[in-house]
Amino acid sequence: MTAFLAVTPVVLLTLFIGLRGVATMRTTSDFLVASRGISPLVNSAAVSGEYLSAASFLGVAGMMVKDGVGALWYPVGFTAGYVAMLVLVAAPLRRSGALTVPDFAEARLGSPALRRLTAVVVLIIAVLYLIPQFRTAGLVLSVVGGTRYWVGVVIAGGVISIALALGGMRAATYVQAFQFCLKLVLFAVPAVWLLVGAGAQVREEAVHPVEFTHFEERTRVDFRTGVTLRIEEPVRVRARDGRAELLRPGEHRVEEGRSLAFPAGAAVPGVVGVLPPGGERWQRPLLDVDDAGHPLFGTWAVLIATVFGTMGLPHVLVRFHTNPDGRTARRTAALTVGLLSLFYLFPGVYGALGKVLLPELYLSGTTDTVVVELPGRVDGGWVGSLFTVLLTSGAFAAFLATSLGLLLVVSGAISHDLVAGGLNRLRGTALLAAAAVILLSVPAVFLDANILVTWAFTVAAATFCPLLVLGIWWPRLTVEGAVSGVLVGLVGSSAGIAVTLFGPPLDGWPAVLTAQPAPWSVPLAFGTMLLVSLRTRVPSWASTEMLRLHLDEDPVSRRVTDRR
Repeated sequence: MTAFLAVTPVVLLTLFIGLRGVATMRTTSDFLVASRGISPLVNSAAVSGEYLSAASFLGVAGMMVKDGVGALWYPVGFTAGYVAMLVLVAAPLRRSGALTVPDFAEARLGSPALRRLTAVVVLIIAVLYLIPQFRTAGLVLSVVGGTRYWVGVVIAGGVISIALALGGMRAATYVQAFQFCLKLVLFAVPAVWLLVGAGAQVREEAVHPVEFTHFEERTRVDFRTGVTLRIEEPVRVRARDGRAELLRPGEHRVEEGRSLAFPAGAAVPGVVGVLPPGGERWQRPLLDVDDAGHPLFGTWAVLIATVFGTMGLPHVLVRFHTNPDGRTARRTAALTVGLLSLFYLFPGVYGALGKVLLPELYLSGTTDTVVVELPGRVDGGWVGSLFTVLLTSGAFAAFLATSLGLLLVVSGAISHDLVAGGLNRLRGTALLAAAAVILLSVPAVFLDANILVTWAFTVAAATFCPLLVLGIWWPRLTVEGAVSGVLVGLVGSSAGIAVTLFGPPLDGWPAVLTAQPAPWSVPLAFGTMLLVSLRTRVPSWASTEMLRLHLDEDPVSRRVTDRR
């Protein structure tokens, strides 16, 4: 019932706005860039709504519970990326007159091959980013409503594909702008209420940090994903049906769906591959994912991936094409920085509260759900249920807003950049792409949402960031240099991700460099583009394209550019 009350209004509103967009969508430009008629204020709210994904609404707090305050470097990188975009990319990209990033690549360098290559990169980035959105939707609904994981995945995929197929970019814009306002309110108000209700306990923990080694009271842990527990001393637990079970020292596999109650005073079991929250490590202001042993490098890796990756995210870049001109695109980026800064005041609140009140979530591998579970821990009555409903609504709005933009660029990459098609093909592609991502998301329940999002940022940072920065600001960039750099960045970042997911276990620096490839793959991509371009010939018309990117538009030239 709680899940129904939380999700239904958001779903119905999303579909209603999608239906309203049908009347205004007649061309490919309407579907992809809303005929370039979105104002800076509305567009900045839409960019923020689209950008504040499951990784922001739930993932940052969950990672803070698990890995410590160093997780707050994620919102720093997320927001700082827009400062770089404001300075380097926003206005020139809009002046190009392109509809998509592959459009820009072909217009700047005149290469259909580069256009197809960048379209493939769009698909890779979008899929890496979409899977954690669908995954977290499934997890949240399973926590709040007791549904199976796949139910939330299917609901999220069905709603966004239908809304996008009906209303295109204009519907997505107004859905995302509204959902940003909704997310901000539904994130901020419960945070204040939680601080009032549990702030004293958090302050005590901040003064005297305690590592989570023993259960202070009888605690029931619901395992929504399967995990392997490492038991150091015998402990008698009770299943949901009341049956007692003795867990002897050693490793014990707990399957998905089980629920075990640990007695007060019992030692907290370890989870294979995960460290318990708390202690001095938790307070260290550095990010050491999976305790790799190189926290400073890990922090720089996340910052490089998020700051440079923001400049290369295709679903964010396409938003600047919806502004009337370059000046309004720059204004959109500036307003977005302010809106994101306001939102990111609150994930740290939820992370600190979750570490004190719900540290056992790390046992079940579901720290991503800490935001929606906190109200029920602070207040077991109707007030806690009310705030759980509000936060679940905000979380589902986060999934839908981000997924709309990502599915839009997937549709554009397939039916505009790879295989030319009209409006109906774009609509059909949106439905088929959503079905494919649903199938990929169902087995992804064990993957960390923030890690997947960081990988999407890493691929974007190693491919589109150098292409856009050099394509906009360096007249010597050639087709050969751009293709070589994008390929090197794509292969380097993707290879690191593939080895981490499917390769043999690694230790030391090899493990760190493959799991966090941004610090070496981004400079490698930039260097490759520079070196190859210096050894190849620049097209004679390159200077004309460069001028078009940097000269302010007049009304006549703007209309000519937009018709290209």
